[in-house]
Amino acid sequence: MHGPASPGWLLVALCAATGAYCLLRMRSAVEEQRRAAGGEALMGFGMAAMAVPAAAFTPPAWAWPVFAAVFGAAALRALWAARVGAHHLHHLVGAGAMVYMAAVMATAPAHQHGHGGSGIPLLTGVLLLYFTGYVLLAGVRLLPVAGTGGAAVAWSDRPEVARACRLSMGIGMLAMLLTM
Repeated sequence: MHGPASPGWLLVALCAATGAYCLLRMRSAVEEQRRAAGGEALMGFGMAAMAVPAAAFTPPAWAWPVFAAVFGAAALRALWAARVGAHHLHHLVGAGAMVYMAAVMATAPAHQHGHGGSGIPLLTGVLLLYFTGYVLLAGVRLLPVAGTGGAAVAWSDRPEVARACRLSMGIGMLAMLLTM
């Protein structure tokens, strides 16, 4: 992604840390938690790799089609999983956004930063609106609810940490779309 180096490295760190936590969540005793965590780990590490500032490392031309293929496969998996639960549609939108960003980066000249004054393309604008809404909703879901206490839960099974993980990936997606 194009943009200043310092925020780019912060985005890389955020996405990599989120991906690492999602790997820990894959050890959960709950099957659905493990399955969702695997897709989220892929998304976190993929976002981290795509967010490396161009000043530090410019991926070879073949890397962007590889990203598009990997996230295209993830989108197909999310589409298949959406048959049993609509909550998988968010994974479909996220994977589709990654395919879109990889395609844009593959077709953009290396020296081109941003959109050259032509404004925000329609799909980018729609994705920005979607992820802004998602981030706001995910943030509200993190607000504490009075009277919620209970037994100790394994670190990898804590629902509030999983929600914070999803919130940070949503924020990362917003940042990547803005710097595209």
